[in-house]
Amino acid sequence: MRSPCNFIDFSAFLHYTNGMDARFFSRLHKIESVLAEALPHKTNDAWQTLSFGALDPCVDQRHIGELIAPNYELLSLGGKRWRPLLLVLCAELAADAKKTCAASIEVAYRLTPFVEFAHTASLIHDDIEDSADMRRGKPAAHLTFGMDVALNAGSWLYFEAATCIENINLPESQKNMFYALYLNELRRLHLGQAMDILWHRNPALIPSVEEYTAMVRNKTGTLARLAVKTGILAGNGTAEEADTAGKIAEDIGVGFQIIDDVTNLTTGNPGKKRGDDIVEGKKSLPVLLHLQEHPNAQPKLEKLFAQARQEGIDSPAVEAAIALLSTSNAIEKARAKGQQLVQQKSRDLAALYSTDCEASQLIIGLFDSMLNK
Repeated sequence: MRSPCNFIDFSAFLHYTNGMDARFFSRLHKIESVLAEALPHKTNDAWQTLSFGALDPCVDQRHIGELIAPNYELLSLGGKRWRPLLLVLCAELAADAKKTCAASIEVAYRLTPFVEFAHTASLIHDDIEDSADMRRGKPAAHLTFGMDVALNAGSWLYFEAATCIENINLPESQKNMFYALYLNELRRLHLGQAMDILWHRNPALIPSVEEYTAMVRNKTGTLARLAVKTGILAGNGTAEEADTAGKIAEDIGVGFQIIDDVTNLTTGNPGKKRGDDIVEGKKSLPVLLHLQEHPNAQPKLEKLFAQARQEGIDSPAVEAAIALLSTSNAIEKARAKGQQLVQQKSRDLAALYSTDCEASQLIIGLFDSMLNK
């Protein structure tokens, strides 16, 4: 395990983002400090009381560790952390426009477990539902800790994330606003996952591009939307401004999902094997665009997907499916669509109030550096 003071090494993060602006360092370190406090390697009485209330004396660290260990290990393996960073930047963006005090930025930092813990929980569940072997270069949590422990720990973390609200000195009406926002976005996340499961469990069921986009807006876009809306509201933006920003942010999430779809079929996503989307039967955008151009290829793709699912990631059907998709320009069209969404929507978000403040510049810089990694 890493030191409980920080989950990740930011020199690696800056390398991932192609030498991201060093002004992010102080923000990232503060985010990590909040995350480590919210999910400590070793719990204390105050943390346990906040999380569980009064417990029987016989409940000890061994029992609570069954919840913490899978989540702590996954957080320790890194991750981009762009969602909590975006939350903070959006709070700064709104606070600058509203001329509010620094306390609103502190509220934003205290709320960062919202998005990072929900994201971590979703990864554990995704890997179980997709029968994935690897995550961030290590065996998936359900393989390391067992299916029952991983499933229970991931579910718990969804709920645990919301305890960060109770650590903030806010009126009850504002706390209830953040609770309602968080729960609504979680419900949408699970709707998106349900749509994805429906399609990848049924090889012959091909969604439209519109259905795919709606699915991703919920499954992936919801966490970007949660980050942005939480940040705007923490910075004293209005509900209408938060809704506008949330609609922009969900399309940034769509853009990154499309880019991940493309990467999965080309170089392979970091910490995972190339083509595991084929094994999982994912109807990604490159697949849908290829079938739009070549509808007669559907039976062959279905057969290759079924073979890959049966034989696993080393099946020759994986590379055969990728080769088939590469016969059209579907992969490059998807890549261009993803990049265009991230570039345009990040600028729309940065211009929500003004383009003159530092937060506006950093939002653009954040996404440009991630695209150019």
